[in-house]
Amino acid sequence: MLKVLGRTSSINVRKVLWLCAELDIAYESEPWGDDPQSLHSAEFMALNPNAMVPVMIEDDFVLWESNTILRYLANSNGGDWLYPENPRARAPVDQWMDWQATELNTSWRYAFMSLVRNSPAHQDPRLLAAAVKGWSHTMNILNQHLEKTGRYVAGRNFSLADIPVGLAVNRWFETPLEHPHFPAVQTYYERLTEREPYTTWGRNGKP
Repeated sequence: MLKVLGRTSSINVRKVLWLCAELDIAYESEPWGDDPQSLHSAEFMALNPNAMVPVMIEDDFVLWESNTILRYLANSNGGDWLYPENPRARAPVDQWMDWQATELNTSWRYAFMSLVRNSPAHQDPRLLAAAVKGWSHTMNILNQHLEKTGRYVAGRNFSLADIPVGLAVNRWFETPLEHPHFPAVQTYYERLTEREPYTTWGRNGKP
């Protein structure tokens, strides 16, 4: 049976668990990371030398990097309705998944560490203000794009890209900062909430 290693409070672990719910994939969840030192144990480092969750284990196959795990599970579990085989249909899905992992994640990191994690190393007022501004900028990019698609990030239909982006949108709204009014993002947030797996793994009170 598929195993997913990682604490369920992790945004990247929740990506995988949301997809498992969408595709009705049976799995066992093994908690790792509540104690950060456990990620640096020899046992865990043998699975992922980056000492990060999630890690997926299927028989003797081990995989890390959450968006890669999403693609693998969609490809191997009849998820073509989420991750199309047609190259031109698939490319926008990959584009927005990669954008989430790079531009969007980079923009929120300092503000999240400061305002949610209360990290002592992330309390410089000038850097925090710059981070909030940068995060708002990337969310405005998403807002403008959703105004064009009218529904989801890769087009009219829900896709694999909406899982990482949808979790990032939840993090945006759950972080205590002044949120500019982005009506398309707000509507998208409400639309995703119509999906039961999102209320379980996304909009569940955890940033």
